[in-house]
Amino acid sequence: MTATYRAAVITRPGGPEVLEIRDLPLPAPSRGELRVRLRACGIGATDLIMLAGKYRFAPKLPIVGGYEIAGVVDAIGPDVTGFRIGQRVAALTVHGGFAEYLVREARHFVPIPDQVSDVEAAAVILNYVSAWQMIHRVAKVEKGARALVTGAGGGVGTALLQLLGLAGVTTYGMASSPKHALVTKLGALPIDYRDGPIDRLVRSREPNGVDFAFDALGGKSISQCLSAVKRGGLVVGYGFLTANSQLAQARMFFDTFVTSRLRGRRGAFYGISLLYRRDARPFLEDLPKIFALVAERRIEPVIAEVVPLARARQALELLATGKVAGKMVVRF
Repeated sequence: MTATYRAAVITRPGGPEVLEIRDLPLPAPSRGELRVRLRACGIGATDLIMLAGKYRFAPKLPIVGGYEIAGVVDAIGPDVTGFRIGQRVAALTVHGGFAEYLVREARHFVPIPDQVSDVEAAAVILNYVSAWQMIHRVAKVEKGARALVTGAGGGVGTALLQLLGLAGVTTYGMASSPKHALVTKLGALPIDYRDGPIDRLVRSREPNGVDFAFDALGGKSISQCLSAVKRGGLVVGYGFLTANSQLAQARMFFDTFVTSRLRGRRGAFYGISLLYRRDARPFLEDLPKIFALVAERRIEPVIAEVVPLARARQALELLATGKVAGKMVVRF
């Protein structure tokens, strides 16, 4: 009999309802590849975009979703060195993670320290490396700076709050009021986005404006963030939560790269997948740094819920409501 494994397959564009649990033939690793038995996979907003058929880096349907994984090396292909059977590893997969097994080139995998659990590893790969790179590689923040984080209760938002705190930055976290206790716990000053425009709310606390804004919302939020930062300040956009049309996205990029200059500010857009495809080295350098911070308990990923693969659809439905605080994880 041919060995099989279970996977949550995206069969057509849509919402979480298009996921189907299927049995697929178990492949052997080819030259330069590892086969990994998965133990955990992160769930994030990118998975919703992939479900809708709008994610530019996804292969053609049907596909297995799942952006980031932690697991154990199960089989090693020819010409692979530096790994062993049973070794715990993690990777930014972009797709393929909602499954019991994954085969991918060995160069994509990073060892997981013993002090970091499988769930913790899966929870930090996308969110915390994204936050780290925006803070240290894009913004290059310095101690004593002041920053704004929109979507502060989400997966990347909570990562930004923790890592900005470690960097000695005074941070304002914009989130709905039910998430304010979490924002405060993570060392930031909460702002309720329902109380008014972003720039007015920030300027009421920082009359001169903040030095940096990290924006998950997109759309018109970019323009308001530009008004919230001081002249010479930087807005880093990384999400499309409120940019639901091509026109809104076009305006978002126009504001990021053109309006920002006209108003004496700076704009940048960050996308971890695009950077990883261009050059994987920064990611492979930064993920071990994040694992070290978790191992030393200097950061603690905010885990909203851990679910089995059979409940991946329900987890994505919950994520789509916008009420999730922190990161959701599938555990196998």
